[in-house]
Amino acid sequence: MAMVDTGAVRLHVQRIGPGGGRTATATVVLVHGLLTDSLASYYFTVAPAFAAAGLDVVMYDLRGHGRSERPAEGYTVDDNVDDLEALLDRLAVTGPVHLVGNSYGGTVAFGYAARRPERAASVTLIESEPATAAWAVKLGGILGRVVSELVYNEPEAIAWIAAHRNRNTARLAKGAARLARETTLGRDIPASRVLTDAQIAAVRCPVLGLYGADSDLAELVPWLEAVLPDCRTVVIPGHEHSVLVEAAGTVGGHVLSLVRETESAGAAEVR
Repeated sequence: MAMVDTGAVRLHVQRIGPGGGRTATATVVLVHGLLTDSLASYYFTVAPAFAAAGLDVVMYDLRGHGRSERPAEGYTVDDNVDDLEALLDRLAVTGPVHLVGNSYGGTVAFGYAARRPERAASVTLIESEPATAAWAVKLGGILGRVVSELVYNEPEAIAWIAAHRNRNTARLAKGAARLARETTLGRDIPASRVLTDAQIAAVRCPVLGLYGADSDLAELVPWLEAVLPDCRTVVIPGHEHSVLVEAAGTVGGHVLSLVRETESAGAAEVR
């Protein structure tokens, strides 16, 4: 475990590489989702396979999540993009990176690519989307329900989750309630600065969208393919929002294919 001080917040970071003295062929940065998520969702799914495939893998807990510091405020998308930018600077990762974001993590990853296009080799959105006005409204509704159903009725909600799900889910829900109760996250995220279609279309690096066929986010596929200049999408049958965990091999395989293709294209341009 490593703690990295970005100057604004201390972030818990894990970094794994190819091992055996091999030089990494590229760097992939993994960004997780909101509230109940952490870097563990990558550590126990795709990260080991990425490292074994020769990649330098950087994963970290977003501010307020996992083992990272929990400031009382500062949870907009731009705040999280600031954290990511500062983290890569602290880690001396200066070259273009392959960004992989699950759920809200994809929104952060795309925000980084929009801000620093020269440092984004590719973006993978797993059950995710860029920050748009429609996204802000949707997140406002989701976080509003978290506050009303989980925070204001925490004992009853946690008891129900423990009885109908399992203890680990109840533990994660308890942590989510604390995060929503003790920080401005619930207000900050819906109030985030959003991107216009023109700003989204300005992201020229390859973008891969991975969605569960039974998820409502699969409806984004036509729009993404229309607005982004270099976009490919994959809809995975039989899965909803938890496709990263439930279909890790499929997800990881598509990401690795994108990374290899992008790196090969870059090498060909150099020649």
